[in-house]
Amino acid sequence: MEYGVVLRPISLKIKKEKDFKTFTRIENPFLPFNRNAVLFPRKINGKFMMLSRPSDSGHTPFGDIFLSESPDMVYWGRHRHVMGKGQQWWQNVKIGGGAAPIETSEGWLLFYHGVTGTCNGYVYSIGGAILDMDEPSIVKYRCDTFLLTPEEWYEERGFVPNVTFPCASVQDAESGKIAVYYGAADTYVGLAFTKADEVVEYIKEHSVITKEDAEIGLR
Repeated sequence: MEYGVVLRPISLKIKKEKDFKTFTRIENPFLPFNRNAVLFPRKINGKFMMLSRPSDSGHTPFGDIFLSESPDMVYWGRHRHVMGKGQQWWQNVKIGGGAAPIETSEGWLLFYHGVTGTCNGYVYSIGGAILDMDEPSIVKYRCDTFLLTPEEWYEERGFVPNVTFPCASVQDAESGKIAVYYGAADTYVGLAFTKADEVVEYIKEHSVITKEDAEIGLR
């Protein structure tokens, strides 16, 4: 049985399915308002794990990533802070999850989004971080530079301009190849390619983390 998270403007809803045709509603994992829910692909220490960003009723002008856990996908708790917005220009307003974390020998590879504000509105870029394998509220490495930012016309122009937003990924363990699907200007779907060892090494070489990043997240 597979589980999925459905994003709504003010709350998150979880459903389960067996055939991608019939879906059964479970429960809301969190109280409104919350956004950017990302499930880990497997249990960690016997618990389901989910990243999210507590929000508000508007287009949130703030945002940190939190980690929550559940024994059964119904009751969620032990909410812990993972990381906050960075000092770098591309993520100095807010951050949030994106594609599901990818298990690597260095830890969980996370493609997330960072937001900055300009006179022409928000700009969404894609960043990268590596979380501890057994305690994902610990950030081991966090790249101070973006991995992808709006540069192509289809990323700069669309329903919501200047957006590159990681949504999903496909990995091949044997070759290490990773394909990242990302939203472009909220109008198109882009596809970016990398290799696990290359992107992990890049994140490690350009890593800047804070004391709060490196600690087990506070409740």
